[in-house]
Amino acid sequence: MGELDDPDLAHLDKDQVVERVQSMGDPLAALTAGHLASLEPTPERMATFARKGAAPSGGGSTDDDGRDSTPGDAPRRDRLEAYRAKRDASRTPEPVPGSGEPPDGSPAGNSFVIQEHHARRLHWDFRLEHDGVLVSWALPRGEPTDTKQNHLAVQTEDHPLAYGSFEGTIPAGEYGGGEVTIWDAGTYELEKWRDDEEVIVTLHGEQHGTRRLALIHTGGHQQHGSSGASGRAEENNWLIHLMAPRDEGPAPQRATQHAAPRGKASGQPTEPDDEPAGAALPRPMLATAGTVETLTAEGDPEGWAYEMKWDGFRVVAQVTGSTGAPTVRLVSRSGKDMTVTYPELADLASRVRAQDLPVVVDGEIVALDARGRPSFRRLQQRANLTRAGDVAAARAKVGVELMLFDVLSVAGRSLVRRTYDERREILEGLVDGSGIVHVPPAFDGDLAGAVATSRQLALEGVVAKRRTSTYTAGRRSRTWIKIKHSHSQEVVVVGWRPGHGDRSHLVGSLLLAVPDDEGLRYVGRVGSGFTEKDRRDLVTRLGRIERVTNPALDVPAADASDARWVTPHLVGEVDYADWTSAPEGDGKLRHAVWRGWRPDKSPEDVRREG
Repeated sequence: MGELDDPDLAHLDKDQVVERVQSMGDPLAALTAGHLASLEPTPERMATFARKGAAPSGGGSTDDDGRDSTPGDAPRRDRLEAYRAKRDASRTPEPVPGSGEPPDGSPAGNSFVIQEHHARRLHWDFRLEHDGVLVSWALPRGEPTDTKQNHLAVQTEDHPLAYGSFEGTIPAGEYGGGEVTIWDAGTYELEKWRDDEEVIVTLHGEQHGTRRLALIHTGGHQQHGSSGASGRAEENNWLIHLMAPRDEGPAPQRATQHAAPRGKASGQPTEPDDEPAGAALPRPMLATAGTVETLTAEGDPEGWAYEMKWDGFRVVAQVTGSTGAPTVRLVSRSGKDMTVTYPELADLASRVRAQDLPVVVDGEIVALDARGRPSFRRLQQRANLTRAGDVAAARAKVGVELMLFDVLSVAGRSLVRRTYDERREILEGLVDGSGIVHVPPAFDGDLAGAVATSRQLALEGVVAKRRTSTYTAGRRSRTWIKIKHSHSQEVVVVGWRPGHGDRSHLVGSLLLAVPDDEGLRYVGRVGSGFTEKDRRDLVTRLGRIERVTNPALDVPAADASDARWVTPHLVGEVDYADWTSAPEGDGKLRHAVWRGWRPDKSPEDVRREG
């Protein structure tokens, strides 16, 4: 210590340091003795690291998937301390675990949730399950939809895993006061996780499909899981970036916009013109429901073409070849990417000539039964799958085929302003309709003949298309009129009621609604058309999106008495006998029978038929 008062005090060079250590010994030896002793490879410590699958070191270890872990004998810090400090369980409906409770999930869990939060300012809360909690960021502008435009992500306190299913209203005056709803949820694949630095994941969302995102920390060093109140706000600032899928070309520009109000369309899509690969694909043109009588009243029977109506999932398909071998991308009517769900439809790439690429075509994915007829029930076995193993297992049981009936662009040039007859001629010369890709011919005859043939073939119905009509992407038009043989209705599931007796643990019926100008209007329930496995699976699936409040209008007290409400994200379809009228209860479905889920559609796409 005397050296500190020496007026000739100076820095030592490396030779002087070596000389002093040799003559005086290591001056830090006493400080490090205890630390080095803690690293001694005793049998007990080696057993600990063997269980962790890592070699002993001075700190934590990193598992094979990139997750940080802590040696088994180290005390586990309370990652929810900041969360609890901001909430009073007696004043908020949010889940608030008690102090000292262990995390409610596995350290290796891989769920995610994105919640739309109408607080003082609208934002989206992005949460990834990690180390038994939900690591969270607030996204003021939501997810990025363009690889060239990053969005701000502000890291907030870790949340309990139970928050992943939370929806409801946080009271005014409480932290985060406002309405919370689930915007998307599902699982993620982890590519990289470096605490306080970088996270890369591929999300598999139930509502908005698969996308690859990177979170990059831009602020100073922070304690993981801390909030902005514990330091400068910029220390919690990250960027969230939309990345290209692994081992693929440019990332698709996602059509879903966070800024759209809930339950409303985000605006009409633009028509494709010289559309680049990876750009958002247009949504398909939609037909208006009608009957033989309403179509006959339109007049000009020679001015219509008639096609068979296929009972499947609508899809817009793009084939590109600018980055090497041609690739196929499939997007549903709601904008969800369905490419990984139906890998066999990559065969479309071999059915189009290279000089015509890129092309965009419109069609229907179907699953054929033993008689070669589309079976919507069989197609359900292929719906909502994204994991490669699940897709392969389902594909071994049920194959799908693609029925094409329109073309939107060829060689990057838009055809949407061409007439139906012109587009149809181009389509028939464009695609080699063989194998599992087909271009079914339009019916050669009149309306009565088309309807009779469709009934004879046990198809769903007929679509009449005005020959002079252009393609109005994303819009419903009276220049396309669909005529169904039976009554069917797309519905939004808003809740469920349990069964009775020994089936009280299963779903007894689903509660259904259809959007109108005032919101989601209750239209009845459906309890038939389900297998026992369906009922078991529904408990799990709907449990993930359960909510406290009723999202529908005019639900009778009898139906609401034991209802379990869910976030109105999921669309299904039912057959029914008729709509009720007073005094039975106006506007309810009579004798509804469940047909299956419609993963190709969003709630805002649903409207009352007939």
